[in-house]
Amino acid sequence: MTRFAAPIAEQIWDMKYRLKEADGTPIDLSVEDTWRRIARALAEVEAEPAVWEDRFYAALEDFKYLPAGRITAGAGTARSVTLFNCFVMGTIPDTMGGIFDMLKEAALTMQQGGGIGYDFSTIRPKGAPVTGVAADASGPLSFMDVWDAMCRTIMSAGSRRGAMMATMRCDHPDIEAFIGAKSDSARLRMFNLSVLVTDTFMEAVKADGPWDLQFDGTVYHTVQARDLWNRIMRATYDYAEPGVIFIDRINKANNLNYVETIAATNPCGEQPLPPYGACLLGSVNLARLVAEPFTDAARLDEDALDELVTCAVRMMDNVVDASRFPLPQQEAEAQAKRRIGLGVTGLADALLMMGQRYGSEEAAVQAEGWLKRIARAAYLASVDLAKEKGAFPLFDAEKYLASGNMMAMDEDVRSAVREHGIRNALVTSIAPTGTISLYAGNVSSGIEPVFAYAYTRKVLQKDGTRTEEEVVDYAVQMYRAVHGEDAELPDYFVNAQTLAPLEHVRMQAAAQKWVDSSISKTINCPEDISFEDFKEVYMAAYETGCKGCTTYRPNDVTGSVLSVSEEKKAPEVVANSDAEPQTPHGDVIYMSEPFDRPEHLEGNTYKLKWPDSEHAIYLTINDIIVGGRRRPFEVFINSKNMEHFAWTVALTRMISAVFRRGGDVSFVVEELKAVFDPRGGAWVQGKYIPSILAAIGGVIERHMIAIGFLEGEGKGLKSDPTAKVVGLDAPRGKACPSCGQFSMMMVEGCMTCSSCGHSKCG
Repeated sequence: MTRFAAPIAEQIWDMKYRLKEADGTPIDLSVEDTWRRIARALAEVEAEPAVWEDRFYAALEDFKYLPAGRITAGAGTARSVTLFNCFVMGTIPDTMGGIFDMLKEAALTMQQGGGIGYDFSTIRPKGAPVTGVAADASGPLSFMDVWDAMCRTIMSAGSRRGAMMATMRCDHPDIEAFIGAKSDSARLRMFNLSVLVTDTFMEAVKADGPWDLQFDGTVYHTVQARDLWNRIMRATYDYAEPGVIFIDRINKANNLNYVETIAATNPCGEQPLPPYGACLLGSVNLARLVAEPFTDAARLDEDALDELVTCAVRMMDNVVDASRFPLPQQEAEAQAKRRIGLGVTGLADALLMMGQRYGSEEAAVQAEGWLKRIARAAYLASVDLAKEKGAFPLFDAEKYLASGNMMAMDEDVRSAVREHGIRNALVTSIAPTGTISLYAGNVSSGIEPVFAYAYTRKVLQKDGTRTEEEVVDYAVQMYRAVHGEDAELPDYFVNAQTLAPLEHVRMQAAAQKWVDSSISKTINCPEDISFEDFKEVYMAAYETGCKGCTTYRPNDVTGSVLSVSEEKKAPEVVANSDAEPQTPHGDVIYMSEPFDRPEHLEGNTYKLKWPDSEHAIYLTINDIIVGGRRRPFEVFINSKNMEHFAWTVALTRMISAVFRRGGDVSFVVEELKAVFDPRGGAWVQGKYIPSILAAIGGVIERHMIAIGFLEGEGKGLKSDPTAKVVGLDAPRGKACPSCGQFSMMMVEGCMTCSSCGHSKCG
């Protein structure tokens, strides 16, 4: 017997969360061992660890409470890691020294795997005078390019993929350049971008009034507010960025607005944080709490929900004391306010089990009721902790009760807070739960609708072969268990693509009312939505009380949304006369036949002298002309040093084989540059190169730039006329940088791969 509801759940656990030795030998022999490891680690700070270990284990058992991935993977491992997912960094000073001090702090945080958020509004605009040096400022976007390069460097060093959020106020003089930054596909690839929109600006948009762009009291330009709003909307319509954050609403609703001002969020936007704030996340799995699903007696076990929330709040509070922090400022901030972000996952599945259609008014009312109950239980649990362990250090009863969401909370909760204090300043947040939702049996993610009720996934086996498996939504599994394997799914089984955008907004607004931080949610829009209707989505989000808005409209730039089976079952495998079977939603992609080799090719030969090596290495890179443009076709690597003979021959053959397949082959450079020699690298022309293979990657990259194939160092393609998939007519997602499958989709504000679980946001 296994605790896992689906094979993909066990695979995710093994890949992401299972504790192993350095050589890959499992330490966690079962998922029960993982739950026990987490429970024991979080109980160690208690006066009676054994008692609380068993209670924590019971909450984790059967995937009822799901700590964020960083906690699940890191708690109890004795590794020097942070258990916090993301951080908002310190305020960036408008000085050169201060800016690069902040860059160093960002690098140290990302080195431990933390995603980061920054407000770049504090840097003077491009062209502003710089006192004392007779120069003009280069502006915040130029420094964002530096952050972007740093993030790529940290990522290439073998760490967790970097995730960053950059925000800018809607009245900053460089806001128009910020809005259009992602129109260049090679720029700021490591950032999510969001505009900080104020209430004053929204009123000016409605009135079609003027809007001053200013910095430090100086007005640089005046524009029409509606024109600027339309520029934000057009960029988002075309490129899915920037997002919009209603920053005044966030600050007004903040329980801590008497001691902090927020200007940035973590990379997925669900956690607005002050300087050096950290997000601590976990989710209650509503799909596991529905009794008698798909029957007339179906109901959410509210007593079990209260008990689970109470235990989860205690576990999360203990993480504040059990975790390590990349910077002392982050630890001080966490200890002073002890904010946690308890959310939900499986909400859409729970609604389905109750016979409700996600997006309907009935479902919105139900979701609001559940989230209010969670908020009440979480606040009261935190009050009980304050009785036992003390309130958070910056607690001030009257100021706290007169701020943010506490003003709307029930009077019995307010009275308890007034009398006893509260342990955690903020308690609720709805985070992206893409990977942990797969781990929990492929339950619906966060408060999102189900993306696809079933799809086929190719799984890479240890012997190099791929096997096919059907990945079925958890609610569908439950429905089949009740009504039979062949039963047709009822009409209330809707998915992310078939919902109207305003139905997405309705669910987000309903949930936001009782969430004291924010919500990670993607509003899927059809490709053919009109620009005016698209703008209405954002206005509706503002008018209904949302704290931000993120949309995804599939197009040639953002990539198509993966197709969903109209029959609401796993897509059938379609035979192709020239290739192996393919799935219609782009699960496996077969590229065109390799290019034929012309008789004559143009190329260049490069000499690479590695320090302490007796003989130089010579690289010859030949190019082919396709569509009037040069692209790399083959590589020859030669050296008199026989020590390198075997691997140089292997590299020659493998890289050439990849080049001849066409498409975006720039990943070859990234992979080579990421190779580190355990014996140490070398300094070459004033730059540290981690290995001779990385040096070869650098040579190939310089060649690609020289022939116009790449934009620049560390950047993407200029264009690629050969990046064409044959034998596949259905829509497909963008290519996953981890597994290569064309199955990237926007989930909770973040591009996520449905094949391997890779996420742009880490």
